[in-house]
Amino acid sequence: MIGEFPRLPLYENFFQWVEWGQKLMDLHINYETVEPYSLTRIDIPLKNENAIPKTKLKADKTKGIITLDNITQLNDIPPLAWEYKLGNRCALEWILDQYKEKKPRDKTIAEKFNNYRFADYKENVIDLLQKVCTVSIETMKIIQQMNE
Repeated sequence: MIGEFPRLPLYENFFQWVEWGQKLMDLHINYETVEPYSLTRIDIPLKNENAIPKTKLKADKTKGIITLDNITQLNDIPPLAWEYKLGNRCALEWILDQYKEKKPRDKTIAEKFNNYRFADYKENVIDLLQKVCTVSIETMKIIQQMNE
């Protein structure tokens, strides 16, 4: 019939689902204000002080490590953090991909306008990775409760 409202089933644990939905919504909308996950940061000084760190932005899920450049790596990333996906990629890997330095094909653009350097954003990326790690873990905990 025209003009009917959608029908929503009312399950016995309906309000539990409402609570989970609210937690997920708050977590994802307010990801910038969550407590950053405590990752172990290891900085290895370069032998030549004038050398520029080489950007890597690589993830090793089996070891729980993210290598940002040849001097900085983040350790102790829990396996649960790698399980949260954005599409077909882990959220942490998605961030790494977004901050990679990409050289434009056009020579003029590459010479005159390509001024992005990962080193300028490194501390912001570390903070973002820690927050997304928290969001990923908390999201997966809620999803596990939903599946039970």
